[in-house]
Amino acid sequence: MTETILVTGASKGIGAATARRLAKDGFDIVVHYHSDRDGAQKVLDDVIALGRAGRLIRFDLADRSATRLALENELGEYGAPYGVILNAGLTRDGPFPALEDDDWDRVLHTNLDGFYNVIKPLVMPMVQRRKGGRIVALTSIAGIAGNRGQVNYAASKAGIIGAVKSLALELAKRKITVNAVAPGVIATQMTDDLPEDEVKAMIPMRRYGTTDEVAATIAFLCSADASYITRQVISVNGGML
Repeated sequence: MTETILVTGASKGIGAATARRLAKDGFDIVVHYHSDRDGAQKVLDDVIALGRAGRLIRFDLADRSATRLALENELGEYGAPYGVILNAGLTRDGPFPALEDDDWDRVLHTNLDGFYNVIKPLVMPMVQRRKGGRIVALTSIAGIAGNRGQVNYAASKAGIIGAVKSLALELAKRKITVNAVAPGVIATQMTDDLPEDEVKAMIPMRRYGTTDEVAATIAFLCSADASYITRQVISVNGGML
């Protein structure tokens, strides 16, 4: 029986690359999106073209009740997934003194509360399958080392690391691994406005990472070869840290 993995924020960037890579590896994919339905549909089309089954699911991670309702409907119709990739997130950068309350709240509600909002409805159904499973959450180099102008984002991503390490302990005996992947500077829409030469000078490998490189790391953590790896933070950053 083919296993299913839910990928949040799968309409673009790392999420889209991850959905495609996991489909190539033989998983069926639940493609989550919030606003970009066209992007999500394109990813789903690619999943189906790779010979896998898939479907779309829409909710705002920051909206707990809407997220729970969408996931409960998913569980009722299809059962619990084998794996969850918590990729969706956002940034609202700026110097800390200039941050507005909403800049802090929206980033924390989406990035950190989103972890709880997605995993809480799914965790016991995943346990009750008695087939093990995989949870991979995207953190960031900012969550490990901090970054100027990203106090809110770094706080949310550091919180993800703490949540991952704690949940991994709770689920280890259930054969559900819980890990985090911490990208550095990855070529996506989020990096379009960065001063490229200046940023590359800070990276030992002198280039941006690719979404496929991050997706490959996530895919490994979802594989049978990673069955004894849990509670870890895997950095994909070209040597920045």
